[in-house]
Amino acid sequence: MVEDFEHCYRAVQSRDPRFDGWFFTAVSTTGIYCRPSCPARTPAREHVRFYQSAAAAQLAGFRACLRCRPDAVPGSPEWNARADVVARAMRYIADGVVDREGVAGLAARLGYATRHVNRMLVAEVGAGPLALARAQRAQTARLLVETTGLGMAEIAFASGFTSVRQFDDTVRQLLGRTPTELRARTVRSRRRRPSLENTTGTGSATTIALRLPYRRPMAVAELLAFLGARAVHGLETFEKGTYTRTLRLPHGDALVALAPGDGHVAATLTLAELSDLSAAVARCRRLLDLDADPGAVDAALGSDPLLGPLVRATPGLRVAGAVEGFETAVRTVAGQQVSVAAARRVVARLVDAAGPRAGAAAASRNRDVPAEVLAAPPPDRVFPTPAEVLAAPLEAFAMPGARREALLALARAADDGSLALDVGADPDEVVARLVTLPGVGAWTASYVALRALGDPDVFLPSDLGVRRALERLGAQSAPSAALALAERWRPWRSYALAHLWSIATPVRKEAA
Repeated sequence: MVEDFEHCYRAVQSRDPRFDGWFFTAVSTTGIYCRPSCPARTPAREHVRFYQSAAAAQLAGFRACLRCRPDAVPGSPEWNARADVVARAMRYIADGVVDREGVAGLAARLGYATRHVNRMLVAEVGAGPLALARAQRAQTARLLVETTGLGMAEIAFASGFTSVRQFDDTVRQLLGRTPTELRARTVRSRRRRPSLENTTGTGSATTIALRLPYRRPMAVAELLAFLGARAVHGLETFEKGTYTRTLRLPHGDALVALAPGDGHVAATLTLAELSDLSAAVARCRRLLDLDADPGAVDAALGSDPLLGPLVRATPGLRVAGAVEGFETAVRTVAGQQVSVAAARRVVARLVDAAGPRAGAAAASRNRDVPAEVLAAPPPDRVFPTPAEVLAAPLEAFAMPGARREALLALARAADDGSLALDVGADPDEVVARLVTLPGVGAWTASYVALRALGDPDVFLPSDLGVRRALERLGAQSAPSAALALAERWRPWRSYALAHLWSIATPVRKEAA
């Protein structure tokens, strides 16, 4: 997109927030880069450059604008909609793979040489994996400096830096302020405008309240209600419009409470290890589809004679994602041919038998967390790993024998690495591998691609909810007819599914 200078410049002139995250605007006379919607005066054309990523602008020597905070915008929706190597690499980087495993680990996951991965990223987004990970660390550090009372050394290591000096140098170079100066500036701002963000800490866990931005519009309450209707006892709760669940993260577990905010999702995170903050935020964003482009989706589906009224009634409807691919796959297999309520009971029994206790959840009971953002009592289990599922006793599988064998085959494939269900997996490859497992059919494999991998163009013509919705709309509901009808909804058929499900089995929404 950055190759189309006129298109980008017009977006900057109109301060259009729909383009935030798609590209970044740098001004040569000030040495600062901004989001397209920055309220500052529009710079002259001859002083403007456009970059595909914040990291590319930083590599070119530009500092982040302290007014519009371009490093905190929603991510580009491209990376979730594509399955090529660059998109998969961007998803892995957002999940912290480079910080944990290095560039060699990223390349190994992608199946390419490190030099080739670096070359592809530089060619498309203007920066290599190290620069992209560095930009993400700086953004996390800035978030912690500006919204918490943590010490600078704690922030440095929590953000992924190897030393306080590296942290200081990076923040000063990329943001034009020292960490201490950023905090002082924030304190002065809070005196004028009290902030909602806060941090508390007791023992080995830390609670952080922050805001997750998204592109408007977004039907937040509807999405949280969808997740709440499928909440599994011990793992999730949904009370008073707040969805709460546990997370299994690289260095420990966490508890997160998500609720609608004013133009954002309010997230309260209790982390066993503060270094997991970036991974926790990335997984929450995937779960809520926060990097989607609702303008493009609603424009395409809103003009359809069948879906148009649904889109206008609920603009910005998102597709519920997942925090972990294996969990979604297990829940999908366990829920085959049973109701949502029955599936919840089956999975809850498995979680109770095989899922370890969540330390962060226990810590949250002893902390002064606002009641309106944290369900009581909070979930106390994390979802079991493939190895833990395989080790579970037979009575943990409250399902027919054939389905139990399908679930165990799934766990074995995930455990031995022959089935990759992580954020960077290719949806087509996952679907092809899933259908080779006993008891796993096309509907199950496609649903996993939809929820776990964020594929925006999945359609389930044989789904009972889809058939009921089409009947309500006066359309033919036979699978072959539904599949033919859905061709006109490409490449956003997953969002068409979300709208159809919303009228097939409407979920109860509670007041926030």
